[in-house]
Amino acid sequence: MAQQILCEVSSCVHWAGENHCGATEIYVVNHDKSKATESAETDCKTFEVR
Repeated sequence: MAQQILCEVSSCVHWAGENHCGATEIYVVNHDKSKATESAETDCKTFEVR
């Protein structure tokens, strides 16, 4: 399991500086019901605006 989550979305409340995510868990979903085949077809539902 990943020990370090990198993120460059500084407008997120979980952004911990230097492109690290401080959330205790990450929830990523597909844009729609189909199977994602590339990262652009996914969304981070853990995001909360700062």
